[in-house]
Amino acid sequence: MRITIEKSALMTSLGHVQSVVERRNTIPILSNVQIEAEDGAVRLTATDLDIAIVERVDADIQAAGATTAPALTLFDIVRKLPDGAQIELALDQDRGRLKLHAGRSDFALSCLPREDFPVMADDEMPHRFQVSGPELRRMIDKSRFAISTEETRYYLNGIYLHAISGEAGPLLRAVATDGHRLARVEMPCPNGAEAMPGVIVPRKAVLELRKLIDGTSGEVEIGVSETRIRFAFDHVVLTSKLIDGTFPDYERVIPSDNDKDLDVDPKVLSQAVDRVSTISPEKSRAVKLSLDKDRIILSANSPEQGSATEELSADYAAEAMEIGFNARYLLDITDRIDGDKIRFRVSDPTSPTIVRDGADDGALYVLMPMRV
Repeated sequence: MRITIEKSALMTSLGHVQSVVERRNTIPILSNVQIEAEDGAVRLTATDLDIAIVERVDADIQAAGATTAPALTLFDIVRKLPDGAQIELALDQDRGRLKLHAGRSDFALSCLPREDFPVMADDEMPHRFQVSGPELRRMIDKSRFAISTEETRYYLNGIYLHAISGEAGPLLRAVATDGHRLARVEMPCPNGAEAMPGVIVPRKAVLELRKLIDGTSGEVEIGVSETRIRFAFDHVVLTSKLIDGTFPDYERVIPSDNDKDLDVDPKVLSQAVDRVSTISPEKSRAVKLSLDKDRIILSANSPEQGSATEELSADYAAEAMEIGFNARYLLDITDRIDGDKIRFRVSDPTSPTIVRDGADDGALYVLMPMRV
């Protein structure tokens, strides 16, 4: 194998694939990136056995071939080379070394046999559909913050993606919850997704996918089977195992009888919560909202730090009440509001609160209150 490739092209692709590589591996080959050169392009592959990313990048191929090399080391070397450098990669088969030459720099990296590199089974994907890059980013950005990190409830460690029948037609929904807050985001169901099974996409796969589609404006092709999900776009394919579990009946925690509406500017509220919560105890991060006619008084108290209050104008006409929230959870939701109005639908100080985005009917949040 012998190839020549420009630094920025190689670094971008390496940056994408190496991010799935775990820093500590008991299986040495999983620390490596597979490099395959043929037909005018290089294919880079990395996997942790649960996720695999494959990216194709154009290159000058003098001799076809394949090998594996330490992913993080190779990425670090390429990153530190001068901008615009032409990088030559050549495999020394006899010594098991990948030679890298750029300008006056030369490196020789230890390789492991390409035959040892694990291949993720290429399941047949019976359900295939397309979602635009911006729409997929919206679905992820408005739901991923609520993914649970509690490993004992592993079935909450991802986004539940499923199709439902809506009043105006079928919808594709993404739902995430950690028991304290819930995010539900939906869009019109793409052709081919109506019959897909409900699947739980793991947190790591969601985060890697979000990085990969950051600048994508075209269509993302999604394939779903009973055990895997695949996202393909541009020159990248991400395949992930699904979480083998049952997502809870989230509809049961979305209240239907909340009757008190509070409308407020999300940016003003977010900044005020951020200021007042400076005083909140680190453990609880509690902030109290005292609701009265057309105003909110935010307050926080801490035996060690003192107290803080701030008054905001709001649209509220129901009876006065006090309700407390975790400031971090509240900020996570306000930060995802696109419009100039956020609506809270409240019942009482102990019942779940519904939060809606004035500019996005397809996004709904549920926030559990806390005692303050």
